[in-house]
Amino acid sequence: MTTLSSSNPSHPVVPCRDARTQRPALIALGVMLAVVLLWPLAAGAAPRHARVSRDLEQKLEAGDGSDTKVIVAGTRSGITELAARHGLTVRKWLKGGAALTVPAGFLARVADDEAVDQISGDLPVIAHMAVTNVAIGADQLHQDGWAPGQSALTGTGVGVAVIDSGVALLPELKGRITASLDFTDGRGQGIDQNGHGTHVAGIIAGGAHNKNGDPIGVAPQASIVSLKVLDEKGRGLASDVIDAIDWAIANREAFNIQVINLSLGAPVVQSWRDDPLDQAVERAYDAGITVVAAAGNFGKDQNGNRVRGGITAPGNSPYALTVGAIDTHRTPWRSDDTVAEYSSRGPTLIDGLIKPDIAAPGSHIDSLLAPNSWIARTYPELVVGSGKDAMLELSGTSMAAAVVSGATALLESAHALSPLATRLALQSSTEYSLSAGLLAEGSGSLNVMAAATGTGRSTSISGEEITQSHIVFSSLPADSLGMSTVIWGETVIWGETVIWGETVIWGETVIWGESATVIWGEAESATWGEAQTVIWGE
Repeated sequence: MTTLSSSNPSHPVVPCRDARTQRPALIALGVMLAVVLLWPLAAGAAPRHARVSRDLEQKLEAGDGSDTKVIVAGTRSGITELAARHGLTVRKWLKGGAALTVPAGFLARVADDEAVDQISGDLPVIAHMAVTNVAIGADQLHQDGWAPGQSALTGTGVGVAVIDSGVALLPELKGRITASLDFTDGRGQGIDQNGHGTHVAGIIAGGAHNKNGDPIGVAPQASIVSLKVLDEKGRGLASDVIDAIDWAIANREAFNIQVINLSLGAPVVQSWRDDPLDQAVERAYDAGITVVAAAGNFGKDQNGNRVRGGITAPGNSPYALTVGAIDTHRTPWRSDDTVAEYSSRGPTLIDGLIKPDIAAPGSHIDSLLAPNSWIARTYPELVVGSGKDAMLELSGTSMAAAVVSGATALLESAHALSPLATRLALQSSTEYSLSAGLLAEGSGSLNVMAAATGTGRSTSISGEEITQSHIVFSSLPADSLGMSTVIWGETVIWGETVIWGETVIWGETVIWGESATVIWGEAESATWGEAQTVIWGE
């Protein structure tokens, strides 16, 4: 997610805006680069036959006075009959369901229909590096001999699906955009009118501006599969994102898609088990694709107060590798790094999962500029340089997610890794020294050089010795991990049953102790854990 957010939670939120300018207008906008949907308030409602997302419950309580875009789970024949029964319009068929338009006054009837098991709002979505490559150790992997007898890792042959606003055909990506589809318009050419998708693709796989220059991207030889789901202003629909994910799954072998980048997000209005967008992420995970998602740009409210529970969907999915943003303060050394104030903190709403999973540079990131794009026209102060060397500087968890997608492509170009193995490699090699706590930085700051070596030894980045944290956790269900018990030690894996060691104090406000009750966040506002589900021991 790029840094641009709506000042009104009832309106679509935009990607993380540019943290450099700190202008109120930009704060209100973000940079329209992280797919964020309406952020509804929690609301109570009478029980219905179907499981209904919170945004739809809100609409029902407020009065169903307008047409409603929804996503309904079910078979094609069942949905066809449902549409005929209530006068609904099918806008798009999806895997396991469809996106429909419900006429005003008919939403309650659909939710109460005995044939409907689950109904969700098809909410509007809006889009949420030389220094970066040095800061994460990627520059070392770009050179032969990064380890004895090892050739350079550049992501060659790895396909990364960028589900965003499209990707411009620029020299830095020449010959490596292997497919370009437009899910917002079946006749569209996938042109990036917004600029966010091109910027994200440049972070992942951008080559050098000139023959002797350093590459822009983390994996400068990876291939980009551009799947456009956002319009000129960085807005779209969740159903288009779902459609794009399923296309990537179906075509993963043809384009060797091993990574999906989702630098976008929507408000969490239901459990990840019911959210159609999260379900699509799970399908990708099951297909062997690592899905990298932005955490969101809701670390603070309008008054500057720190916010918990700001992780957006699909970053709330346990099957997504969710990324928070680090501010490197424009230096390649890590000793001055901090978690960006805008970066969303966990736990996730509804399910209370620990997120983000990892953190990566996301502030003041220079990357590719799409010609005549909406962002560049609207925020000319974010354009750096001129002519063919002009670049766009953006900040947000959108950028951080792209960095992790590039790092994943580097690892995949060396070894074919499962999504779980990728998570273990990246998390166990992080540096946990930002003092922001698990709910802000996850397992710690990305160190792809350490992940590639896999030795557990310290690495050197910009003259500083970096020690690995060996902190690994996951909110994946225990059966996905192949185990029913989770153990806390040098390596942490998080599942249904948790065994903790001695008292642990986590971050500023999270306390784990010996009592049966776990206090999570501000003591006066949240209590976490149940005695029967948390085991304290050695």
